[in-house]
Amino acid sequence: MIKRILAALLLVWLLGFALFALTLPQPAPLAESDGVVVLTGGAKRIDRALEVVEAGKSKKLLISGVDRDVKPKELAAEYNRPEELFECCIQLGFQSVDTRSNALETARWAARNDVTSLRLVTHDWHMRRARLELDQALPAGTRIIDDAVLTQPSLGMLFREYNKYWLRWIAAKLGI
Repeated sequence: MIKRILAALLLVWLLGFALFALTLPQPAPLAESDGVVVLTGGAKRIDRALEVVEAGKSKKLLISGVDRDVKPKELAAEYNRPEELFECCIQLGFQSVDTRSNALETARWAARNDVTSLRLVTHDWHMRRARLELDQALPAGTRIIDDAVLTQPSLGMLFREYNKYWLRWIAAKLGI
């Protein structure tokens, strides 16, 4: 009996992993939002967030998880954008070190800036867990637009992220 239960659980886990890996979130069309948050940690994420602001679809951008030594002027130079863009519209978040603290930092920023609709920019493989954390941190009713940056993640990366997602989901359900 226990073997059957374990086999069934393993089958559900494997089917869930296959679904997770085969249905990664996609980029969102450009649409208006009160703010944009980009979670640092990967190529093309900041580029996509800057594209949204430059298209006039949002006037506020939080780059969450920035190293404390980074200055707006340096980011402007690195991304070949005018410093004025960083001065007027972009805030650097230095408080977060992981996805959960990204969400908490974003929730504080959204409250300070009256953001009720938020575009979340992160990699496709990271989107589900980032969204889970944001759903926990933001007030109910906040509209979130998932804007995934496409990647080609390895099977190992997908495996780790799938397990992290479910561990965080369970922890959230337990109130941890």
